[in-house]
Amino acid sequence: MTQQPDATEKIVRRKLSDEVFDRLFTMIEGGEIAPDEQLPSERELMARFGVGRPAIREAMQALETMGLIAISHGERARVTQPNTFSVIAQIDHAGRRLLATSPRSLDHLKEAREFFEVGMAREAAQRASAADIARLSAAFEYNRAQLGGDPAKFVAADMAFHTEIAAITGNPIFEAASRAMLQWLSRFHSGVLRWKGKESRTITEHKEILEAIAAHDPDRAADAMRGHLRRTRSRYKPRPAATKSV
Repeated sequence: MTQQPDATEKIVRRKLSDEVFDRLFTMIEGGEIAPDEQLPSERELMARFGVGRPAIREAMQALETMGLIAISHGERARVTQPNTFSVIAQIDHAGRRLLATSPRSLDHLKEAREFFEVGMAREAAQRASAADIARLSAAFEYNRAQLGGDPAKFVAADMAFHTEIAAITGNPIFEAASRAMLQWLSRFHSGVLRWKGKESRTITEHKEILEAIAAHDPDRAADAMRGHLRRTRSRYKPRPAATKSV
């Protein structure tokens, strides 16, 4: 009896652009082309790899999407200098899509934010210098100045206050992750902040957090942040599914 071939044994021919991507990625990762250095021109890469211009451009676009290179019109592509913010930015699109397609993901994000920011408030209270407290105070005062004004500006100032706390920890990964989570949450803001008294309540709670950090009281800072985030969780709601026209 003849044995049928296993479908998993089939050899799949890869796209030329995938091969080009792998080779360029290896060149960048291995240090053959260092950060801030330019890649060879398209013509040079075509000759080097024996492929056409479309394969080169498709591979370069994939590298740019990953944040590994920067492409400017009229110039050769340049390898980017990696940093925490660029790495976090690479997952931004995927994070937004996950939140848009998985209702439970929003609840998970709110839980993660509470766990994350309570810890950062505690850390900030332990580490804050006089200069850190001055910057956080300035962020608070700007937030308070938006009371009664443009709701979008108030929300942006609210988020800037929280990001400033992340910056006080001195850990750039904390700051980048905080920015990403806040940006993702901002897409689900329900507008309930404009209910009577909500803005003033937020300012009062921010002041309590600020005072606890300025007093270098980790437990008080953590408790104030936890209470603030639990009260404001209801602000963020899944967007209603788009209705299809018939």
